[in-house]
Amino acid sequence: MEVREMQEMMRELYLHNDKRRGAADTALWLVEEIGELAEAVRRKDDAGIREELADVLAWTFSLANLYGIELEEAFLEKYRHVCPSCSRMPCVCRD
Repeated sequence: MEVREMQEMMRELYLHNDKRRGAADTALWLVEEIGELAEAVRRKDDAGIREELADVLAWTFSLANLYGIELEEAFLEKYRHVCPSCSRMPCVCRD
């Protein structure tokens, strides 16, 4: 499944709920899922990490849908085979 197809699936499933909830509350849900992912990483819970990564992706799609942003396009625009900071492949930036 392509990224655009995943985003479209989330749009069809949840856009009506996302619109009712609004962007600010959707962003808060995304942050909550990131917190749950961090907790799963801390616990070294592979199954939890897998589940929470899927949730983070789903909520990211929901937020993008509210703003009319196609994530596949936005991602490729910013990360076109080079690091957006140092313009190198592989990245030579320091953390």
